[in-house]
Amino acid sequence: MMTKTTLYIVRHGQTEWNIQKRMQGHQDSALTLLGEQQAQWLGNTLDSVNFDCIYTSPSTRAVRTAEIIDGKAKTPIIKTDLLKEINLGKWEGQKQEDIKKQDPEQFDAFWETPHLFQANSGESLTDVQDRVLPKIKDIIDHHKGTDILIVTHTVVVKIVMAYFENRAFRYLEPPLYSSCMLVYSRNRE
Repeated sequence: MMTKTTLYIVRHGQTEWNIQKRMQGHQDSALTLLGEQQAQWLGNTLDSVNFDCIYTSPSTRAVRTAEIIDGKAKTPIIKTDLLKEINLGKWEGQKQEDIKKQDPEQFDAFWETPHLFQANSGESLTDVQDRVLPKIKDIIDHHKGTDILIVTHTVVVKIVMAYFENRAFRYLEPPLYSSCMLVYSRNRE
């Protein structure tokens, strides 16, 4: 018998550092009012979905987005470091314009050719893939036939997209850093 497992994969709402054009990575900043509104809009859209559970990065921005989307449902929220954003090392907290001046080749690679990006003291896309994909597979295996909300970060979302769409990193959709929500449904025996 085939069972349908559906993953709703969401990037957190807009943050203060998004507005300031600061790189976040593992560091955190609060959702803006718009970021909270974005989560509320998505929560309204997903109101008819009864999530079995919610997995989220432990970053405040992701947890808060998950809480707003879930609303009054009080679905169990499971925080895992494996869904954290890419570790950007010494770039974290810095403004994009400053990074572009200091490290123009890697800055351009991060935005335009992510498969060539090599973090200065953080993670590569391969590092992120190696931590994220086993967790995604584990989530699917442990929640067969259910609806699961995953609230995470852009680079993680893009890597999961590439996995499900069988695309190489070089074909990640620019810009690498954008808002998005994806729904993946897989029939499993």
